[in-house]
Amino acid sequence: MSAVANSPTHSQEDKDNFLHYTKGFLSWAMTLDHKRIGLMYLVGVMSAFFLAGMLALILRAELMTPTKMFLTNQQYNQVFTLHGAIMVFLFIIPSVPAALGNFLVPVMLGAKDVAFPRLNLSSFYLWITGAIFFLWAMLYTGLDTGWTFYTPYSTTTQGPVVLATLGVFILGFSSIFTGLNFIVTINTMRPPGMTWFKMPLFLWATYATSIIQVLATPVLGITVLLLAAERLLHIGIFDPAYNGDPVTYQHFFWFYSHPAVYIMILPGMGIISETMSVHSHKSIFGYRFIAYSSIAIALFGFLVWGHHMFTSGMADVTTIIFSALTFTVSIPSAIKVFNWLATMYKGTVQLNTPMCYSLAFIFLFTIGGLTGLWLGALSTDRPLHDTYFVVAHFHYVMVGGTLVGFIGGLFHWWPKMTGKMFNDLWGRISCLFVFLGFNLTFLPQFVLGSRGMPRRYARYVPEFQELHQLSSYGAFLLGFGLFIALGVLIHSMLRGKKAPPNPWGGATLEWQCASPPPFYNFLSPPAVSDPYDYKPLVYRDAERGWEYVRPQAPELPKTVPEPSQT
Repeated sequence: MSAVANSPTHSQEDKDNFLHYTKGFLSWAMTLDHKRIGLMYLVGVMSAFFLAGMLALILRAELMTPTKMFLTNQQYNQVFTLHGAIMVFLFIIPSVPAALGNFLVPVMLGAKDVAFPRLNLSSFYLWITGAIFFLWAMLYTGLDTGWTFYTPYSTTTQGPVVLATLGVFILGFSSIFTGLNFIVTINTMRPPGMTWFKMPLFLWATYATSIIQVLATPVLGITVLLLAAERLLHIGIFDPAYNGDPVTYQHFFWFYSHPAVYIMILPGMGIISETMSVHSHKSIFGYRFIAYSSIAIALFGFLVWGHHMFTSGMADVTTIIFSALTFTVSIPSAIKVFNWLATMYKGTVQLNTPMCYSLAFIFLFTIGGLTGLWLGALSTDRPLHDTYFVVAHFHYVMVGGTLVGFIGGLFHWWPKMTGKMFNDLWGRISCLFVFLGFNLTFLPQFVLGSRGMPRRYARYVPEFQELHQLSSYGAFLLGFGLFIALGVLIHSMLRGKKAPPNPWGGATLEWQCASPPPFYNFLSPPAVSDPYDYKPLVYRDAERGWEYVRPQAPELPKTVPEPSQT
């Protein structure tokens, strides 16, 4: 039985393709199809990433010399605020769940759509609305509070802080709606035979991420509402001028923002669990350990926010507890890395573009995790706090982890999403430039931080210039690699060959429908089996890709022999 037995014929593919099923602007603007909503999210988050990335290059260009080049101190602070806020709130947090998650979750479940299609479309328009408020407040009025909106600066500085926080509040609702939709979809729409431990690990990561989104995001909403109330009504909450406590804001903010770190990284881990297995063509090692570690990371993420505040004057016992919990949260992450490496052992590893990005993810995320140990230890966090060491650690986890994993997942599922194959050679070249550029950018920043270079400064002493220049050259190289990756994807849409239903040899359900999927995903409910069992898969050719060949049941004998007598 072929893997595409559930798929329509070629003539039906052209007619039922979700990209062409209906036409016109309104057919996209008012669509309830999860795949189209996922693509619209993808365009939105990639546009935000482009804007934030260009702002990052402006910052690195300014830091080429210790004196002013083209930005004043205030302009530098404004660009820094824009870069951080857009990258975190408009790209990293929604990138994998909203774009890839919306497209893949129902197809991986063999379902037609998410549980609440209208809520799904509403969450997209909430993201658009929040982004408009957010960008208008920050781009056109020069907000320079930093992306964390720390008080008392955010309660006293000039600029439309209230408008920006309103944008964050709306974006929070979009995140909650998306998480709620995924939780209900995974709980109620799994097909018969797909138990919890027959789900693809990407679904486990999405489920754990959704739990964090639903439970942690309201804390951010309450915090920005209190911040707005204090600015408008002069109520003493965070501002010392009204007998408020600015450290309280830090507790509220990081109680959300550290779980938000796992909103960013957990989906990337789910992507790597899929790509490492598929492109090693080997069953995932330690399936249950990876699944449970996703839930463990979600739970531990709520308990470690205090390690951001070791220098804020907390009690010694409190800092010791938070330090211990910080070390504990590394255990489930280490389990994942070990199991990914063990999956490759004796596997048929294909060093194609998705696999190269997956290997880059493991290397960069491991450095990010190990350098976090210095920041979790009380004795070393104090001299490293608020230095470039923190900047480098954060980017190794968020960019080296989430961004690189997102790009790897995009290349992995690109043939399924668009029905087009990309140039694998240039995809691997883009990964090489991204990997080299990223390390050249942020490895020098570890040295800068250990030597005492504070972060967020537009000016610095001349002894740091060589390391800053290395970091800036690396940023331009990284940007060049990302533009190559973008060019590869755009070229595939214009000139790429038609993708088969299963080009990589994946065993999860999304590879059992046409590429790109039809509007209804499946003509009939697909057969559920082990998502990491590759034995029934046989490679046909470049046009047909991999197909399931299920063994035929043995024929029963025509006559039943009589039992032997003893």
